[in-house]
Amino acid sequence: GDGVELAPQPGLENLASLADAVGRAGLPVGLHIDGDPRPLPRAIDLSAYRIVQEGLTNTLKHAQASHAEVTVCYRPDEVRIEVRDDGEGGSPDGAPGHGLLGIRERVKIYGGEMSAGAENGGGFVHSARLPIEPYGS
Repeated sequence: GDGVELAPQPGLENLASLADAVGRAGLPVGLHIDGDPRPLPRAIDLSAYRIVQEGLTNTLKHAQASHAEVTVCYRPDEVRIEVRDDGEGGSPDGAPGHGLLGIRERVKIYGGEMSAGAENGGGFVHSARLPIEPYGS
């Protein structure tokens, strides 16, 4: 009744649109797909999208980066995600922000792994691995 349209939740198939939107906001994004994209369990697909979205949002807001790279690797039993930028390399106190804590919790729910940190020579990278097999495809 309030005029809000309901749309399907996004998934990895929407990454090109996300990269374009972030580019229009001032951060060019390179998108790389390794392996053959395939349908994932809905919850894994949404989580993977949100991980990339949070990484790009953090880069746009905090990193003062001039470019970001997103890589998604499809493997038979997992999907791997990496968001890398050429910005300042993290918060001054080294503590993870709420977004990274949210990603860590999202990954943990599915038995995956996540890492995040400043790169030697500048920039920041966060990566996640989400297993697929236990949840079917």
